[in-house]
Formats: sequence, C-alpha cells, structure tokens
Amino acid sequence: MLSELLTKPILVGPILRRLTEQQLVLWWLSPVQCEGKLSCFIGEAEVFSAKFTAENLTTFKVGEHAVIHLLDVAIDLVCETYIEYDLIFSHLEQEQGLADTVEQLAYPEKQRPSFIIQASINNMLHGSCRNPHHDSADSLLAGEKLVGTSLKDRDKRPALLMMSGDQVYVDHVAGSMLYAIHQVIALLGLNDEHFSDGCFSETSLTAQDITTASDLYQLTNQYFQRELLLPKDNNLASGEKSANSAKQQAIFTSAYAHNHLMTFAENMAMYFLVWSPNLWQYVQLTGFSVPDKYQVTHQQELSALQDFIKGLDKVQRLLAHIPTYMIFDDHDVTDDWNLTAAWEQSAYQDPLAKRIIGNSLMAYWLCQGWGNDPKKFKGDFYLAADLYQQEPCSKQQDGFIDYLLAFSNWQYTLDSHPKLVVLDSRTRRWRSEHALNEPSGLMDWEALCELQQELIGHDSILLVSPAPIFGVKVIETIQRMATFIGKPLAVDAENWMAHSGSASTILNIFKHPKTPQHFVILSGDVHYSFVYDVELRFRHHSPQIWQITSSGIKNQFPQPYIGILDRLNRWLYGAYSPLNFFTKRRSMRIKGRKLMIGTQLNAQTNVKAQRLKLGHQRLQPKSGLGYLELSDDGSPSFIADLHCDDSKTVFIESNEELMP
Repeated sequence: MLSELLTKPILVGPILRRLTEQQLVLWWLSPVQCEGKLSCFIGEAEVFSAKFTAENLTTFKVGEHAVIHLLDVAIDLVCETYIEYDLIFSHLEQEQGLADTVEQLAYPEKQRPSFIIQASINNMLHGSCRNPHHDSADSLLAGEKLVGTSLKDRDKRPALLMMSGDQVYVDHVAGSMLYAIHQVIALLGLNDEHFSDGCFSETSLTAQDITTASDLYQLTNQYFQRELLLPKDNNLASGEKSANSAKQQAIFTSAYAHNHLMTFAENMAMYFLVWSPNLWQYVQLTGFSVPDKYQVTHQQELSALQDFIKGLDKVQRLLAHIPTYMIFDDHDVTDDWNLTAAWEQSAYQDPLAKRIIGNSLMAYWLCQGWGNDPKKFKGDFYLAADLYQQEPCSKQQDGFIDYLLAFSNWQYTLDSHPKLVVLDSRTRRWRSEHALNEPSGLMDWEALCELQQELIGHDSILLVSPAPIFGVKVIETIQRMATFIGKPLAVDAENWMAHSGSASTILNIFKHPKTPQHFVILSGDVHYSFVYDVELRFRHHSPQIWQITSSGIKNQFPQPYIGILDRLNRWLYGAYSPLNFFTKRRSMRIKGRKLMIGTQLNAQTNVKAQRLKLGHQRLQPKSGLGYLELSDDGSPSFIADLHCDDSKTVFIESNEELMP
C-alpha cells in the first residue's frame, strides 16, 4: 500500500490558487519533494515553461511521506485565452505528467487542466460551509458542471471561486471521518506531537495522562466521546459565572464536539480527505467502536459521507480548473472562535486549548491561507514556520503557534475589476468595553480604517465578509436577547450589528463620500442564502450596495425553522414597522429579493414568465453554490444559487422594502 503511494507524484491537488496577468500559484501534496516543471499550452504549442526552482517552489514537510508544495510562478501569458497547463515530474524513474498522475483530472476530450486569465470578473462562484457528512448534496459539483460546459467561453466560464469560510468543520466531525483521518496519519506518517504535563486530566476514557498525539490515536473508545477530553474553563466549571449554561463551561462550545479535531496531523489529514478522492481508497470507514446512543447518528453520517466521497473526483477537477481563494470562519478553527473576550481569555490561558486552536490555524495557513497571496508569508513568517519544519518538537510548535496567534495580516486583495477585498473578521476583533461576555466586534477600529483606505479611489468593489454585514434582523434580535441574558455562545451571537463600535464604523464607511458607487458584499456563514439591495436614505447619489449571502455549499439551516424566521422577519421588520426605529441600520433602505427556482434561468431569461415562484420567501434554505454575473460597472446583473439537481434559485428584485 505504502509503496504504491510513493509512486504517485500527487496525492492531493493540484489546486489552482492565485491567478493574475503576472502570477500563477498552484498547491499540491506529494509523498516526496518534487522535481520537474510547469508547462502551458495554447493548442499543442507550448507557450510557457518554468522549471521548479528554489525561487518559485516552496515546500513544507508535514510527515514522513507528506510534503506540501506551493508553486508561485511569474507568468507572461495572453489574457482572455483558453490555456492548458501541465506539471511534468522528473524525479521519478520516468517523467510523468498530470494525465499519468491524476485520473480524470482533465475534462472529457481534453488532455490537460486549463484556465483563462480574466482581469475583469464578469462572473464568479462563491459559497461557504461545506460539511462532508451533512445529508445535503455537495454543491461544488454544480460548479464543476458549469466550468465543464464553458471551458473555452471566456464570457461564461467563471473567473474565480471564492470560498468564504468553513471550508472544513474541525469541530463537527463524523466518527467515520475521524477514523479515516487516523488511518491517513499512519499511512503518511504525519507529524506526531507532545503535550505538556497535565494537559489531559484523567477521564472516563483513560486512566493515564496522554503525552503524545500517538497516545491519543490509540484510545479505542474516543470516537463520539472526545468532548470528555476537551479542556474546561475552570472558572466557569466552578460556578463563578453561574448564569452561563453547562455547554459554556466547556471552552470549545460546539454542540457537536464529540469528534473535535485536536492535533496538527488530524487537521492536515482532514484537508487531504475533503479535497481529493485519492486517499480514500486506502482507508476503511467502519471497524471502530461506536457507543450505543450514537449508532443511529453514525449510520446517518456514514451514508452521507459515502455520497460525499463519490463526488470528490469532480471536486478535484473543479479546483484544478478555477482560481480558488479562501478565508477562514469559525469552524475552520473551532465554533465561537474569538466570539467574546471572555472566551479568548479562557482559551488562550489553557495550554491544551491554545494548542488545539494553534494546530487548526497552522493547517489553515498551509492548506488555505498560503495560496491566497504567498508574498504575505515570506520573510519572518516563513522563518518562524521553518523552525517547526526543521525540528517538529513541542518548543518549535508552540513558538510557531505564538507567531500565528499574533499575526494580523490574513486579509488580502486581488487587483481585478472590480477589486476583490477579503476581510479577516476572526483575529482582529473589537472587544466589548462593557463586559467580557458580550460579543466582540468582527473587526477593530484599526482594521476598519485600513479597509476604508483599500476602498478609496475605486468605482466598484467586491467585498468578502464571512458573516453578512446586512443580516436577517429577527435572527440578530434573538442573538441580542441571548447576549442580554448572558448566553451569547449558546446562539453564536456574532454579527456586524452586535457590537456598537464595529457596527457604526462599518456603516459610516458606506456613507463616506469617497466610497465606491457599486459595492457588492459576498458572505456565507449562516446556512441559508439571501440577497438585499441597500441604499442610503435621504441622500442623493447614494452608493448602490448589494448584500449577497450564499450558504452552505454542503449544509442547510433546519426546516421548518428557517421558513418561520423568514415570515417573522417580514412581519416584524416590514417597511412600516416601528421596530425599525430601534435598529442601527435605520439610515439604510433595504429591500430583500424574492426567490424563483427553475432549470434554465439566466440573465437573459424573462423571469416574470417563469412559473415556479416561491411566493414572498426571501431566505433560500437549500444547499447551493452562489453564482454571480457582473456588468461592466461592477453591478450585479444576475444572482443565483446553483444546485446539484441542475436547478437554480434566482434572486429577483422587489419593490417591497423589507427592513432597515
């Protein structure tokens, strides 16, 4: 089995990351450090070639047979032209290209994967929240089909895929997934790690302290019971803050923490398994002990996970064909990550909690953050990372985690038209001045001032905020009520309006006289989709703002609750409701778009002629992948969610004012 793996130049990937007129970035995992070259073709003519060198290929070894590769190449290729590419590996007994290495990576009747460099974003895909064992379809498959039907059409082929958070759920893991993760760790020899004395107190799972990750993996009764191993807040557990629920006595607040990932190797294996089908053929999904009370849950998760695995060859193909940009949200690290100052205080003072958070952040950098804009991670950053790579011991691991937790440059931009600005709303929080247990602002004053400077001088902007800036008011009200009674963690009470400082600052940015005239906000997080048209009241020449939320790629808000909340929102916060005077957004006029579902809807379709309308519904609960078409001025001309059954949910304009 291992000998077969070692003959494969690529185990995961390649994933096409950043792509501009000057730069091409590719990410992949190999069992060894690769030698070879990148070649690009127009027709059968090779138009570009770059040999792997120390200047353009950076590697990071995460295990005995696991080396992350990031190829960052300066290019000079024709824009708006169909170009195929290949990776030719020469470190093997004979040269191999991608066609020899990764089955079905190219589309039918094509020899290689391809891209089109698009300086202007005419259309794009976006979404968040991809949970492998959720019983909904993986909507990335709908994106793969769209790319396959528009390969050479520069007007129809999406310019990029924006993944706006929760690309993995490290805090909500199926038992079979955790079992597979442990097999991948053994198969690839992923890095072990040591824990400081006393990190794991004695529990019903073990009578002995756990000192290494290997000790943890050997626990046969850990599946569906990991919450017993997770650290507790001693102050909360002792009753110092008795107003909080029992759930909040745990530092890691996810209600589904039964298989919460804890080690760096577990996080890395999770990424390898959700992006590629290759490693699944070497692991088993059953054969571990499942407690009786979780048998039904296990069978449901197993069935959903098996369906997920069947589509991974298409996901791998999609990610090889479209520039993919990413940003974290809470589940990429843990639920309620940095939600309140009290949570931060508890988490970062506990050695085990800090290590668990740091491990997830290390994996995020290697698998997501690094490829967004590699130049951000050169110099001191890579020197700190390389100390761990050269000597993966506790001292170096903790040192790199300290560096990551202090790092404040996860946000990034893309100089496209419109300019793409991606926000970090997780690590630069505006902590509450009133009480440590109140939700922190999603960005602090300094970060918001930097954002304003990024916007000045542009006519149009694509702003990626993992959480919607203009959210569903009735849900925000419920979250505010939970905060008032001291339970913000119980309902994930974080939204842009939850903190007065960040709320007023972000709204003032929209009111600034130099703000872009066309402002598209892309968000996820909430497990349903909606679109709001926003403008300023009492002002001539108001900027046009669109809040476009698409969530989740493979997740859904429970029914029938989302329908009930949808109706409550329209009843309580309609155009003439006096409750509107108490909102922070009362200076804004917001119209929620209606939904329409069909199979042949596009920007040219006369949507009024479509029969399948969804009444007055504004919230779309079905899993889907966001699809957006933009006019030359940066305004949306068509907004939809794509579904795996070939249907589309289209968001159409309405004259009915919904809420401020």
